[in-house]
Amino acid sequence: MEYFTTTSKPSQRAVDCIIVGIYDRGKLGVAASDIDTASKGEIRRLIKSGDISSELGHCAVLPGLAGVKAARIVAVGLGKSSAFGARQFRKAVAAAATVIAKTKAKQVLNGLTLETVAKTSRYYLARHTAEAFGEMLYRFDKMKSGRQPAGSSLTKIGFAIAKQADAAETKRGAEHGDAIATGVSLAKDLGNLPANVCTPSYLARTAKKLASGNAKLTTKVLNETEMKRLGMGSLLSVTAGSKEAAKLIVMQYKGGGGEKPVVLVGKGVTFDTGGISLKPGLAMDEMKFDMCGAASVIGVMATVAQLKLPMNLVVVVPTVENMPSGTATKPGDIVKSMSGQTIEVLNTDAEGRLILCDALTYSRRFKPAAIIDVATLTGACVIALGAHRSAVMSNNGALRKELVAAGERSEDLAWPMPLDEEYAEQLKSNFADMANIGGRYGGAVTAACFLEKFTDGLTWAHMDVAGTAWNSGAKKGATGRPVPLLAEMLLARCHALP
Repeated sequence: MEYFTTTSKPSQRAVDCIIVGIYDRGKLGVAASDIDTASKGEIRRLIKSGDISSELGHCAVLPGLAGVKAARIVAVGLGKSSAFGARQFRKAVAAAATVIAKTKAKQVLNGLTLETVAKTSRYYLARHTAEAFGEMLYRFDKMKSGRQPAGSSLTKIGFAIAKQADAAETKRGAEHGDAIATGVSLAKDLGNLPANVCTPSYLARTAKKLASGNAKLTTKVLNETEMKRLGMGSLLSVTAGSKEAAKLIVMQYKGGGGEKPVVLVGKGVTFDTGGISLKPGLAMDEMKFDMCGAASVIGVMATVAQLKLPMNLVVVVPTVENMPSGTATKPGDIVKSMSGQTIEVLNTDAEGRLILCDALTYSRRFKPAAIIDVATLTGACVIALGAHRSAVMSNNGALRKELVAAGERSEDLAWPMPLDEEYAEQLKSNFADMANIGGRYGGAVTAACFLEKFTDGLTWAHMDVAGTAWNSGAKKGATGRPVPLLAEMLLARCHALP
């Protein structure tokens, strides 16, 4: 996608489409006011007649307005002007993008970037625009046979700005938004692929392909023999029942000299039957999404590589299938982790933590400035937070606040949850150093407490994205979250934000 800025009046730009906004009570946005003046009051007439609504996200396509050089105008409702913030801006742009994607428009100008949006800079307006268009233009049809409908014709997105001094900040926002959209799309593709295609080996090939031709990025893949040699008995216990070989994917991006890296660890269970603790059949197909943590951290690496950020980043992905068979791990089995700690496996469906704990121990060798694991870990988190916010738990208050704040700025929302010793008490075992589950109550927290036992001396955070990584129902599909949140955090860490 190409991006441009313009200080010209929107009515004087000969593009295929211009997005303008209408607030409640017929108040016109800046671009809408210009279009209304040029068309001799046509916007106000259409508002009065009811053809244009101020309801947030409602769109009306207005072709060929007299006095306006653009081929069409998309008038989108912005709701109350007093409540118009970044979230409302993004919803309005997404609604307009959905309409525009159905047209043959090649160039679009976003006039909403002229608006005053509470606590939001020109950078974020451009970035939210690029991300919203990336979201609306995303299609997953590679598994369908026959000829698919042509995609959008859009090739250029413009940003209306009030003064030339805003151009650099706006362009940077578009550049960052485009790269984040790239990472989100990759994460969604990996999540949406079926488990008979997106196997551990497929994830490994994807990671290697991403590193191909990039001097700053390398990928190596450890096989089961190498993992056994390292003592990863916990990880290997999960893959024991599957014919698909487990992989440990290690991606290293070196753009920050001798600085300590940030390490992202992503849960990569490419299909989770629950193992011997078999899941119910209803909606089990959605367990192909149990590798969305892995997909998201690989997507973040794609974003960082595209932007060539001046930082060091390591991505570690333990990836397995969890299948029942005569060789599968049984409830009550005791396994030894890479850290030397022993684990009583009371439930084989609590498998994500068993692969993550060995990946966390392995990641110590990189001496990380911070380590963050991302996992579709618990149904309990879905009950607690629904599909709106990811959970953040950490042994470091500053890191926890950093992640939650990055979520607020990026509109990829998260919420802090406790990590108290009382929860960890639930993991006691009569026969091993710990059990892999802690009972019915506080399941999202006890899962994090389990992982914390492998992070002594590390600045660590855990993100449970079980409720946010994919949608169910008619809109079933991976969301690509929390790529925007993690990208925001990394951009801030390497001082790439304006």
